[in-house]
Amino acid sequence: MSYLEGLFGLEGQKALVTGGTRGIGQTMALALARAGADILLVQRDTTNKATHDQIIALGRKCTIYTADLASQESVAGILPKILADDHKITILLNCAGIQRRHPSEKFPSNDWDEVLQVNLTTVFTLCRDVGAHMLSNEPDSANRRGSIINIASLLSFQGGLTVPAYAASKGGITQLTKALSNEWASKGIAVNAIAPGYIATEMNTALIDDENRAASILARIPAGRWGKPEDFEGAVLFLASRASMYVSGEVLTVDGGWMGR
Repeated sequence: MSYLEGLFGLEGQKALVTGGTRGIGQTMALALARAGADILLVQRDTTNKATHDQIIALGRKCTIYTADLASQESVAGILPKILADDHKITILLNCAGIQRRHPSEKFPSNDWDEVLQVNLTTVFTLCRDVGAHMLSNEPDSANRRGSIINIASLLSFQGGLTVPAYAASKGGITQLTKALSNEWASKGIAVNAIAPGYIATEMNTALIDDENRAASILARIPAGRWGKPEDFEGAVLFLASRASMYVSGEVLTVDGGWMGR
């Protein structure tokens, strides 16, 4: 085993991933697989097998479990199904998220409820349940039981426009990450988050299609471009691997320099 494989390699690890069918989530799931992890994908259904098939093509194992992340009852039922199949989870990547845009004075309550459920409550439920599972596992030689990686946002720090539910949910993700880290870091579970900047994915189509807004965003990004899903491969491997062994409660911002402006 080379030095880099020992530091960043994930051979023998098993990662549970939500939001892995497209965009940043898909890229990060594939990065984990390329580093040696087997993947458990949580999807709404099994019609989209693109990520699954790419992981299998890499020579890794991959299983799809179905759940509606907008339903608390459905989310609560995920882990019992997985554990019944005798899986030992060592990495949790919470990447699923939704967006709803309305002027705040007209923001519908049902959209607020759905965004908070998918983006925050579901993340808490999975962190709680998978965290309990990790705590029941024996630690490895470095006293590590697992790594939890949540996906935050620039709107964890800023308010945005016409997205109060999304901003509230992502602000909650940063505080949830820190709260869980306070309890679990000493027990061998690292809990961190990644905060993407403005990334050219489907979630930001409304911004990209608004010529004036897109231009103003680009003008502020020091890197001079919108981000791409592949910009997150290194970040997720760092936080999932031994390379970040003394990192917990951190929000790693991947934004082309936006927050430093």
